Amino acid sequence: MASTATGWYRGRVKAVPSGDCLVIVALTSSRPGALPEKTITLSSLIAPRLARRGGVDEPYAWESREFLRKLCVGKEVTFKIDYNVPSINREFASVFLGDKNVAMLVVAAGWAKIREQGQQKGEASPYLAELLRLEEQAKQEGVGRWNKSPGAAEASIRNLPPSAIGDPSNLDAMGLLAANKGKPMEGIVEQVRDGSTLRVYLLPEFQFVQVFVAGIQSPQMGRKAASEPVVESEVTADAHEAKFFTEMRVLNRDVRVVLEGVDKFSNLIGSVYYPDGESAKDLALELVENGFAKYVEWSANMMEDEAKRKLKAAELQAKKSRLRMWTNYVPPATNSKAIHDQNFTGKVVEVVSGDCIIVADDSIPYGSPLAERRVNLSSIRCPKMGNPRRDEKPAPYAREAKEFLRTRLIGRQVNVQMEYSRKVSPADGSAAPPGAADARSMDFGSVFLASNVKSEGDGVPAGSQQPGVNVAELVVARGFGTVIRHRDFDERSNYYDALLAAESRAISGKKGIHSAKDSPVMHITDLTIASAKKAKDFLPFLHRSRRIPAVVEYVLSGHRFKLLIPKETCSIAFAFSGVRCPGRDEPYSEEAIALMRRKIMQRDVEIEVETVDRTGTFLGSLWESRTNVAVTLLEAGLAKLQTSFGSDRIPDLHLLEQAEQSAKRQKLKIWENYVEGEEVSNGATVENKQQEVLKVVVTEVLGGGKFYVQPAGDQKIASIQQQLSFLNLQEAPLLGAFSPKKGDIVLCHFLADKSWYRAMIVNGPRGAVQSPQDKFEVFYIDYGNQEEVTYSQLRPLDPSVSAAPGLAQLCSLAYMKVPNLEEDFGQEAAEYLSELTLGSGKEFRAKVEDRDASGGKTKGQGTGTVLAVTLVAVDTEISVNAAMLQEGLGRLEKRNRRDRREKQQALDNLEKFQAEAKTSRRGIWQYGDIQSDDEDTAPPARKASGRK
Repeated sequence: MASTATGWYRGRVKAVPSGDCLVIVALTSSRPGALPEKTITLSSLIAPRLARRGGVDEPYAWESREFLRKLCVGKEVTFKIDYNVPSINREFASVFLGDKNVAMLVVAAGWAKIREQGQQKGEASPYLAELLRLEEQAKQEGVGRWNKSPGAAEASIRNLPPSAIGDPSNLDAMGLLAANKGKPMEGIVEQVRDGSTLRVYLLPEFQFVQVFVAGIQSPQMGRKAASEPVVESEVTADAHEAKFFTEMRVLNRDVRVVLEGVDKFSNLIGSVYYPDGESAKDLALELVENGFAKYVEWSANMMEDEAKRKLKAAELQAKKSRLRMWTNYVPPATNSKAIHDQNFTGKVVEVVSGDCIIVADDSIPYGSPLAERRVNLSSIRCPKMGNPRRDEKPAPYAREAKEFLRTRLIGRQVNVQMEYSRKVSPADGSAAPPGAADARSMDFGSVFLASNVKSEGDGVPAGSQQPGVNVAELVVARGFGTVIRHRDFDERSNYYDALLAAESRAISGKKGIHSAKDSPVMHITDLTIASAKKAKDFLPFLHRSRRIPAVVEYVLSGHRFKLLIPKETCSIAFAFSGVRCPGRDEPYSEEAIALMRRKIMQRDVEIEVETVDRTGTFLGSLWESRTNVAVTLLEAGLAKLQTSFGSDRIPDLHLLEQAEQSAKRQKLKIWENYVEGEEVSNGATVENKQQEVLKVVVTEVLGGGKFYVQPAGDQKIASIQQQLSFLNLQEAPLLGAFSPKKGDIVLCHFLADKSWYRAMIVNGPRGAVQSPQDKFEVFYIDYGNQEEVTYSQLRPLDPSVSAAPGLAQLCSLAYMKVPNLEEDFGQEAAEYLSELTLGSGKEFRAKVEDRDASGGKTKGQGTGTVLAVTLVAVDTEISVNAAMLQEGLGRLEKRNRRDRREKQQALDNLEKFQAEAKTSRRGIWQYGDIQSDDEDTAPPARKASGRK
């Protein structure tokens, strides 16, 4: 302990053992650890002695000690050693508190008497004369121990219980706990055994008790700490440091003790609070925060949840900072990782479950694959919804949790704070071990509604310090979820304490899963997986009301949905009447789905059912907030009107037509190549609102009214040809190095223009290639022509080029029969069709009237769907279909009274061209009428004597 040149020392009073004795600690030290200290006695003073084991106090001993304790403990003092007595190993000193002589203050108050001279000369205070004067004055005034009142001396002796004069084990711990559990008790700490074990006088009865501080444990005295890297259960701090830390805060101080429980050895477990200015501090929390103690679960369970949470959080922070006892702490492996700088705002488009939502990010266009983000709510777990595909039913309260969120979040703007990601097993969603190869990552965050949202009624305190209403807190407060007890170093919600507090309120209120009640049972008839007959049987129930409330459960495509009808407790497949979006894998199909997810996914809607189709899908109209949703699709250019079954039953038809016309005028999405004003029909140009019109170039005529087309001006063609032009394909492949098989896509050298094109192998030699002259039959997938080539003309094709689908589309002339090449006038028909269509870049508009997927792999047709089209050159008004009929090189199909209205109109338009050919006896009509009424009867075969 450092001193000045004059022999005066400075220090802080740590303890006051009696009315004339102080324990003083140095203010600083050059060495780490506990500070040096001295026990000194005030020079020339004798104070009454306190009782020791089995004894009693001297009169006024307690008051004397209390006077000096309250005067000095915790205060900074200066002192000088006046003399020492080796025989009793004591040092005597003069002590000053500021400019006040402490001994003089004690003597003036009458709490000590003066020893005039010690055994040896010089064993006296330098201030002896003044002390003697003050003693005489105190005697005359009758203060302190000089009180002259009868019986005062006897009254000052404490009536100590057995526990105060013997071992604390004499205490009735259970009785004391039963009488005072949870109540603050005043006390004075008499001894600190280690950092977390105190011996305390409980006032006013002076019960002397040993208290183990609840929820923690400091290193115990006498145990040597480990120095090597340790696991969580081991420590590295010096027990002396922890004890010193506690002594400097509570030894001989007034404290409040709150008894929490008793262990199996009848030891008292309690929380200890000591004064610090105007506030009180929790000793346990201070020890843990400074790395002098660890959290202990068994005794913490006796405490309030809030106090436990604080201790756990403090220990975690001490471990992360590697404070003192955690210096060599090795954290356990964790499968969670913090997410930084990924906050965003958006609209909730889907509630997956009570703890998972999908949010459409405002900063990303809705058609983008990244526009929707799945957010799992941090640090909570709700009952699982189950997997219907594995026949898993929802857990109790799972539906209620999901519905609770749906009604509050769907379509609402939220702020999302992403916090951490966690690796989970793909099988059951449980935590995956670190480094697991097949683990998938789940992102977790806190989601907030605007602060003006009602919250107090949902169990969230109004005015909580958060950026709006925490959705996870809402769920937990209503008893629809529990808070995850994370491992120490696992990432967690930034609002973890608020979640735990909400859970406590839900448990005390017995809400949701914390109640003794069973969750409501809901039986839903799922007509989406039932037979079409069962769906049709249900139709009358849906016809009872004009408009029926429903909830959109899932968006199957842009125009088809799965709906829940609460009134009828059923789920149905529902599609818009007369409105169709692009199919899967077609352009804009995903964008249509994304738009519908933002507009109606999980929204409350109204539907009007008209009929049910042969697959069990109900057809009708759907409104959300009194808006016909089909109008939204049509206005965005993501759907077309198809009213072939009859438009008179569609409500708001005029609105749908206006919406489609608006999209056409603006050339939005599917109408980007739309030519404003006219669309082709049979023989003349008429306006048509429903059918698809393609801009094409005819690349190959096959005969029988069949031909191949390419999209006109398609950038894919130019891109593919550019890639092929960069290939160096001079040398023939070595035999055996390249063995094309049927169905392979290869490069083929087209000798007519000495260029390379993509082709599919249609046929080839059996077994391995034997010679460069071996023959292969190939089909040019981008043009539609087919020829036989040699092996030397083939080359392997890079997958990046072969993966793109072929551009050649097989078409036929709609509504008519054209003779095949083997039939009378078949050759003339093919030549005339080639004359009308083939040419350098000659463009046509092809209106798709029908699609036939039964073409298969017939030679000369390639693969895929055949489009029946009406073909009109951009510079003419009469269709190729009409021209062929007019020349007598084809005939109309047989009429059927069940034909749709458009087909009936088209046949009427074409009839006059066929009538002209008949009258003029052109082509197939040169010998008069043929058996055109029988669709299965072809024109008579060409006779040997006929013209060639």
